[in-house]
Amino acid sequence: MQVSVKTFDELSTEELYQILRLRSEVFVVEQDCVYQDVDNKDQKALHVMGVKEGELVAYTRIFKPGDYFNNVSIGRVVVSQEQRKYGLGKQIMQASLAAINQRFPKQPIEISAQSYLLKFYTDLGFTAFGEEYLEDGIPHRRMLKE
Repeated sequence: MQVSVKTFDELSTEELYQILRLRSEVFVVEQDCVYQDVDNKDQKALHVMGVKEGELVAYTRIFKPGDYFNNVSIGRVVVSQEQRKYGLGKQIMQASLAAINQRFPKQPIEISAQSYLLKFYTDLGFTAFGEEYLEDGIPHRRMLKE
């Protein structure tokens, strides 16, 4: 998988389409969750894209402190269903953490994690805090990596 990191203005129309399609395939269709994915936050985000054979297969978006949470944050972590068995979730998160370390060194990173993925994020160095809550009808926990 080849990873690139781009601002919104650097995205091509095709890249933006692939991002929105992948997020819709997983978060709306697969997870059967009706929510507003196109949320006017993409314009502020850094977009971390994992591509295999010309197709977007993994993605996250990164926000600087204050644009989503008070801390740097990672969101919309997604891997296409047919590619999950290859460890691409870990790879795209490691690439996201590296991008944050380069742009926002030594800053805490906060995420809103789907509860069933707590072990995945714990293995990446995140620690859960606060109570579980529903976000778009799906149980989540806040997590922090110092």
